[in-house]
Amino acid sequence: MKTAILILWPSFIVGGIGEVVFFTVFDPRELYLFGEATSLSRMAVYSIGFFLCWAFAAASSSLTVFLLRDSRLKK
Repeated sequence: MKTAILILWPSFIVGGIGEVVFFTVFDPRELYLFGEATSLSRMAVYSIGFFLCWAFAAASSSLTVFLLRDSRLKK
């Protein structure tokens, strides 16, 4: 449980910051997917963007924890 908290809490904060930075620059109505405008509402695009940012940050944190654990086993 402690490892999950060490991964998910910082990645949640980074996901929120990443979403704010991204959507400060880009408007959800101006995003195109495969050459076509998205038919999703702004709230849906914000939600998907947040969860993608959170997932990438969680993957990065997970890799760090994995590599840290692996280096401790080699000692």
